[in-house]
Amino acid sequence: MTATRVLVLNSGSSSVKYQLLDMRDNSRLAAGLVERIGEDVSRLKHTPLAGDGESREWTGQIADHEAALKAVATELAKDGLGIDSPELAAVGHRVVHGGRHFTEPTVVDDAVLAEIERLIPVAPLHNPANLSGIRTAQALRPDLPQVAVFDTAFHTTMPESAARYAIDVETADRHRIRRYGFHGTSHAYVSRATAKLLGKTPEEVNVIVLHLGNGASASAVRAGKCVDTSMGLTPLEGLVMGTRSGDLDPAVIFHLARVGEMSIAEIDTLLNKRSGLIGLCGDNDMREIRRRIDEGDERAQLAFDIYIHRLKKYIGAYYAVLGRVDAIAFTAGVGENAAPVREAAVAGLEQLGLAVDPERNAARGDEPRLISPSDARVAVAVVPTDEELEIATQTYALVRKSND
Repeated sequence: MTATRVLVLNSGSSSVKYQLLDMRDNSRLAAGLVERIGEDVSRLKHTPLAGDGESREWTGQIADHEAALKAVATELAKDGLGIDSPELAAVGHRVVHGGRHFTEPTVVDDAVLAEIERLIPVAPLHNPANLSGIRTAQALRPDLPQVAVFDTAFHTTMPESAARYAIDVETADRHRIRRYGFHGTSHAYVSRATAKLLGKTPEEVNVIVLHLGNGASASAVRAGKCVDTSMGLTPLEGLVMGTRSGDLDPAVIFHLARVGEMSIAEIDTLLNKRSGLIGLCGDNDMREIRRRIDEGDERAQLAFDIYIHRLKKYIGAYYAVLGRVDAIAFTAGVGENAAPVREAAVAGLEQLGLAVDPERNAARGDEPRLISPSDARVAVAVVPTDEELEIATQTYALVRKSND
C-alpha cells in the first residue's frame, strides 16, 4: 500500500497547529490546535474531519513542544489516524525563515537543521519553535521523511534590484541583511489559484496578491514567480498590520532612542506589538473597527484610512513593477471577509482598470470568486488561502520524487 497521508505542523513559540491530509484527493482527515504551551493551563482542540466526528477539547499543562506533539499523536490515534500509521508518507513543517539558502521544500537532515538554527538571529521568535517541532517529530517517527517548507522560499525569485537594501554591500552581506519576504506559501497558493480561476496557467498571468490578516503582505507575481514583496528582512516592513507599523522612516528609531530615551527592546515592542491598527485606534480587529466607524468614531476612521492609503500605494507600486496586471487577489482573514476593505483599496483606480461590483463584493463564499464587473480590464478576485494544503502538496511532491 502506497502511503498517501501528510501531517502538516506549524509550530509557533507557544502553539502547534496541525492538519492531517490524504493527498489522493487533498481531503482533510483531522485538524487541531495546541495553544499556551509552557503555561499553567494549556489547551488542545482536535477535530476529526472525516465522517461525523465531533471536536474534542482538553485543558491541562503541556510543558513543551515534545509534550504537545505527543498529545496530538494521542488524539489522532483515537480516530485511527495515528502517527505510527504506515499510511503516513511524511511530515511537512512550516519554517518561517530559510534565508537565501533554501529556495524550495527540503528533506530535513542534520545540515538542514544546522542552517535553520543559524538563521535564528533573523527570525528569533519563529525558527526556534519550528526547530522544536521538527526535532520532536523526528523522535516520534525517525523513519519518516521530515520536510521543511519555508515561508521565504517563494520570494527567492526576486531580482537583486528588489531584494537588496541600499546600504553598504559588505555590511549587508556580512549580516545577511536583505529583503526575504514572508507568507510565501500563501502567496504561492493564491497566485496559482487565481490563474486557475481565470482559466489560465500561472505562466500566463501577472498577479498582485494581497494577504491581509493580522499580519499583512503584498506580492507582485509575474508568470508564476515573485518579483517583489512588501515584507523585508523581517515581517515588520510593508503594509499597515494589526499590531505592526509597516513602512517607517528608520530615523524614527534613532529619534525614539535619543529623544524618547527608549531601549532597543522597548522600540521593538512598540513597532511590532503596539503599532499598526491597534496603535492607531486601540483595536486590531477589522470588524470592530468597521463597527466603530459606523458609529462615527473618528480614530477608527483615521486608522482605516491610513490602512487603505498604504494598501493602495502598494497596489500602484506593484502595478508599475509588473507593467501589466491581469488580476488582483485578496486573501487571508481581512482580505477574504472585509468587503469595505476591498472596495476602498481599488476605489479611484478605475484608470488602471480596477473596480469591484458592489453585489459581487458583498457576497460571501468559501470558493475563489471574481468580484470585479464582467467587463473589467483587470480581474479582482477573492481567493481563500490554504497554506496547509500548499505545505502538504509541496511535501508530498518532494517525497514522491525522492522515491522515484
